[in-house]
Amino acid sequence: MIKLENVVLASPEQMEFIIQGMRNPMNSWEKSDSGLCHEDLCRDCITCIHKDTEYDACASHFDVGTKDFDLMIRLRNAGTEHRKYMRMMPVYVRITAPLYWWKEFDTYKVGTVANSCSTMHKIAEKEFTLEDFSTEHLKNSPFDRDWITSAMVDEDDKSPHKVWATPLDILRYTIEMLNLYRTEYLETKSKDDWWQMIQLLPSSYNQTRNVMLNYEVLANIYRQRKNHKLDEWREVCKWIESLPYSELITVDSREAIKEEVWKEIIKVREIPDPWEVHGTAEYAKMCPDQLITIAEMEADARRAIPADKIKTGSKED
Repeated sequence: MIKLENVVLASPEQMEFIIQGMRNPMNSWEKSDSGLCHEDLCRDCITCIHKDTEYDACASHFDVGTKDFDLMIRLRNAGTEHRKYMRMMPVYVRITAPLYWWKEFDTYKVGTVANSCSTMHKIAEKEFTLEDFSTEHLKNSPFDRDWITSAMVDEDDKSPHKVWATPLDILRYTIEMLNLYRTEYLETKSKDDWWQMIQLLPSSYNQTRNVMLNYEVLANIYRQRKNHKLDEWREVCKWIESLPYSELITVDSREAIKEEVWKEIIKVREIPDPWEVHGTAEYAKMCPDQLITIAEMEADARRAIPADKIKTGSKED
């Protein structure tokens, strides 16, 4: 499981500052069309998230104008060295997730800051319960039970016991053991009892952290994790899709550039889109002379497209 809450985004003042900085390289501040919507002035912005709601919802809302948003898109497509404004767009969020997910999240070191609830200092603060763990995939049906060999033996018995249990049963046994040593620790303050809890704690234990991210970090996360095998990563990607101006994050700039170049090549060559009418294999049989390679596409992009039609993202309106 994963829970994302208490989301805090850039304030109107921060967004104004970010857009101003985005236009610094070309000194094009006068072309900016973003700003606050006031009670006496509706900006009627296409990108406004309140455009389909009551007018009062727009009061004191900052909206990114169409010209500024178009520049954002082109700079995004131009690559990380051009879209520095995305690093300046903060996202704060409180995340509760299992330790096995946090281990993967911790690979994102640049552009992130986190304050976590400490297992080191507060592991004995409360009694452990099943709700403290992510268990949605643990098997619990009687048909999922199996014999496992226990490491425990009686004093007068040299052979290990066998336990008839499900994976969820094993977690319950672990929780029971954690609580036994928690009780001992609260009474004795023995570091040995504390170590039992620290080293016995499963990676399915849910930890909460307050995290600071930015749009550039989220773009990397979305590209790398949107089809991940962990449910938690796919939930994070769905949450990213719900953020304002998520197109800046979710559209792969490399694919966007390829699509734009391909459209221009099709226009110049006057080749019909093969996949709109026929499947790729069928079209290859019908028109083999009209299929071109990636290398030819790149060559045509430089040779056939007029220079003024190629948008690199560094040229501004």
